[in-house]
Amino acid sequence: MILLRRTNLKTFPSILSMIRKMSDTSPTEDILFHIENKCGVITLNKPKALNSINMKMTQAINAHLKKWEDQVSMVIIRGVGKAFCAGGDIKESVEKGPNNSQGAKEFFKLDYTNDYIIANYKHPYIAIMDGYTMGSGVGLSINGRYQVATEKTLLAMPETAIGLFPDVGASYFLPRLPGNMGMLIALTGSRLKGVDCVKVGLASHYCNSENIPGLVERLIATGGSVKAIESTLNELCPNVNNLHFSLAGKEKIVDTIFGLSSIESIFDALEKEGSDWSKEVLATMKKMSPLSLKVTHREMTLGKTLSLKECLQMEYRLCHRALEAKFSNDFYEGVRALLIDKDRNPKWNPAELNDISSSTVDQYFTQLPPGEEMTFKCDIKLNNIYY
Repeated sequence: MILLRRTNLKTFPSILSMIRKMSDTSPTEDILFHIENKCGVITLNKPKALNSINMKMTQAINAHLKKWEDQVSMVIIRGVGKAFCAGGDIKESVEKGPNNSQGAKEFFKLDYTNDYIIANYKHPYIAIMDGYTMGSGVGLSINGRYQVATEKTLLAMPETAIGLFPDVGASYFLPRLPGNMGMLIALTGSRLKGVDCVKVGLASHYCNSENIPGLVERLIATGGSVKAIESTLNELCPNVNNLHFSLAGKEKIVDTIFGLSSIESIFDALEKEGSDWSKEVLATMKKMSPLSLKVTHREMTLGKTLSLKECLQMEYRLCHRALEAKFSNDFYEGVRALLIDKDRNPKWNPAELNDISSSTVDQYFTQLPPGEEMTFKCDIKLNNIYY
């Protein structure tokens, strides 16, 4: 598949203490919940781990989003420290290995379910993306109604670097970005700053980090009125039209090259284009799992015409296969090389694009055995979708 900012270190501990006192039952202090003025506030509280989410946190989010539909008028989600949420706890997902992957599959299923709940939530849902926002953190923010980025935002979907693929609904929202910007982000793990996020459509608003506490306070004061929320966001979040876009001048190259029909043709086009930027992008892609690149390219291509529900179901199939060694060991190898041993020298298998046939990629997208597909049902009382 990263708010309460530490802008004032003297007041921060007392604020956090207040939240703990106001929090309702939570299985872990890694995540805090409280209600204020009919606003449900979720605070990711694992700053040393950049607020990466694990199964307990994901279960707690699921339970509170369901419960709060009858109790609140809006939801704000934020993170403590340098990150909103840097993703899922991937090391936890792979620690039992491919022969005992059921727990990891359940984590991904619940993570994707939360993304779908957020996308269909009947109350305004606002994510404060102040800091690292990656993987599952993108799912917890982009799928909601509003996203506030800051100058400290660093958003990325870096999954191809660990032998995986962009998920949490990425096959839905990335192909719908301008031109082929989404394909670039999916294949390369490109990091976007806060202004970039607004300009490409991965955030709805931009606010200076030092002003986030005041913005959150004002948002809570709205009591959940959509008109008041939008008025507050428009008042306190400056227009980014005159701010620098890090990919300015590259749009035509991105649109042309990343619209090509295969990874091989993208590689060739980047090499022929020959600019320093193209050389850098090509060098980055050559470090990625070749299988992940091909699966991701197919995933993004298919996602253009699918609903969010269908995209999440497709992503769950891909996740299922990535966790099973009979398909590939790249996910486990990528996590080992980048997150466990940290030698940054993954041994991808297959190691070359030419060694990956279309039929190999096809296997990742076939339906799962009966009873293993990700399904959704509608909860009539709440007019929402859970699994």
